[in-house]
Amino acid sequence: MSIFSVSKTRFAEGIWEGLVRASDQVHGQPTIEAFHLEQSLPSVHIDATGDGKWTLRIPVPANILSDGVQTVLIRDTSTNETLEKFSIVAGEPLSEDLRAEMDLLRAELDMLKRAFRRHCLETS
Repeated sequence: MSIFSVSKTRFAEGIWEGLVRASDQVHGQPTIEAFHLEQSLPSVHIDATGDGKWTLRIPVPANILSDGVQTVLIRDTSTNETLEKFSIVAGEPLSEDLRAEMDLLRAELDMLKRAFRRHCLETS
């Protein structure tokens, strides 16, 4: 199990940035890599900020951008544990996009609530 955790701070101008924290007092910099389709991404930068924290910068290469959803995994290479992940949605809208499905489910739930309330009023 990794003693490190990663949290996103921002994603701008093609660079994903996060903060790496150590759960205990750690001597030395973490060994972290980013992967897309099991291929290591180049130019991952880790800079110490002090107090068991590091700034992580991952430039997103243009060659991984394509239609659909692309997911990047951030791993602690010493334990091979995934610490964080982020996804990029590009291209044509996805017909089975999870957000569209959630909107549809909410609309159907609202319709069922109205029908149930109407049924309760009619039968009481």
